[in-house]
Amino acid sequence: MPVKLFRPILAGATLGERLATAAGAALGLAVTYALCAHLPWGARLPAIVAPLGASAVLAFAVPASPLAQPWSVIGGNTVSALVGVAVYRTIPDAGIAAGVAVGAAIVAMSLLRCLHPPGGAAALTAVIGGAPIHAAGFGFAFAPVGINSLLLVLLAVAFHRLRGHSYPHRPAAPAVVAAAERAAGFAPEDLDLALADMHESFDIDRADLDLLLATAETHARRRRAGTR
Repeated sequence: MPVKLFRPILAGATLGERLATAAGAALGLAVTYALCAHLPWGARLPAIVAPLGASAVLAFAVPASPLAQPWSVIGGNTVSALVGVAVYRTIPDAGIAAGVAVGAAIVAMSLLRCLHPPGGAAALTAVIGGAPIHAAGFGFAFAPVGINSLLLVLLAVAFHRLRGHSYPHRPAAPAVVAAAERAAGFAPEDLDLALADMHESFDIDRADLDLLLATAETHARRRRAGTR
């Protein structure tokens, strides 16, 4: 099998970085579970919900992603669970409710600027999670989903701070981006037009993309000039 199949998909990812984030995610989930297992809902609802595993992948492995930011994790999971409960109570057919819940959760997360892929699973869990979750009603969105998400985010913040990384992610300052753009020879509106032409969504902050492309063009100019 070609070795390239085992290369990281994400730009900038290294084996050491992946191992560190894997350890962080494992610890984050373990601590979240341990803390929530002693909270009042533990006897009737799961101490931790399955979508949190996917949230951990984002928060620990790709902390710069807009989908992994604290509001995305907490708001995305909680809002989606609320949507799922509402849909379950409105649509009697489980199959239809499952699809509508996930679709409606995407709309809700998009409008509230907290798009988070595991939120789809949170909405689905509210529909197909079984009698204890159905009995909890809208409370399920806050305990365990909301509390799980909050604890995981706090642990992710501590983990990344200890490793010297920025989380919540802060894009480059506008002044820095502007300086790179002037050196590279394109303006913000050029990038906006390029994104509009491609008709695609990218999992990177607009300012980060701006600075990345501008910096790459700056290095290209230096290479062509023989100054690097």
